[in-house]
Amino acid sequence: MKRFQIPDKWRGLGRSFVVASVFCAVFLAGDEFDSLQHFPFGIAARKDLLYQDYGQLGIYRAANSALAPDPHRIVFFGDSITNLWNLGASFPGEPYLNRGINAQTTSQMLVRYRQDVLELQPASVVILAGLNDLGETSAVPTPIPDIERNLQSMAELATLHKIRPVFASLLPVNNDRIKDPKMITLFAPGISEINKWLKPYCAEHGYTYIDLNHAMIAPDGMMRRDLSEDGIHPNEAGYAIMASIARDALGKGPTD
Repeated sequence: MKRFQIPDKWRGLGRSFVVASVFCAVFLAGDEFDSLQHFPFGIAARKDLLYQDYGQLGIYRAANSALAPDPHRIVFFGDSITNLWNLGASFPGEPYLNRGINAQTTSQMLVRYRQDVLELQPASVVILAGLNDLGETSAVPTPIPDIERNLQSMAELATLHKIRPVFASLLPVNNDRIKDPKMITLFAPGISEINKWLKPYCAEHGYTYIDLNHAMIAPDGMMRRDLSEDGIHPNEAGYAIMASIARDALGKGPTD
């Protein structure tokens, strides 16, 4: 039987197609990696975390393993605003555990939620999350309904594991020292919308709601200038107000 042979002209086209395909793949991958350089907070230097450990479970894994059970433990779960909160100074003597990670979105938090909250079996979890989804560290802002669904998932999982969900409102921001003032146009409406959804959601389901926003907002709708050095993260005075409000809320039941 005569073997079928591919004509030379077709072989040439096939080789050209393969080369072109490989070139396009490399080119597109290069664009994707280069775009990470524009992310704030040094995320470009942490590509390995984004691609290999999206939720950054490695940060608290060892510390979690070393913990002994404590039925009175409360986990504070969030992003940099939580991470920078000195819980020992704000709540001396209390078994409060900080599980904040800088620049995280609610989607990343859900990835590590089992490890950093559920498996620690705290009495309560204080969730302060969502600001980064609105544009601070996201290439494309997360749609607000998706942020709300992520927060709902955290509450439902906590309830399923007999952990009391406590939600803190998103904090206000101001544009005094933010490098890109356009961020305010992303933040302010989203913060307001999420908070307006979150308070009645907590009331409906019997979750505790901590209204930090009300005490920290100025008449112009922005964060009080005396409570933040960068327009986003609270300073010592800001955290003192947050601690006072949280202390009262954690000693009470669900929001009326």
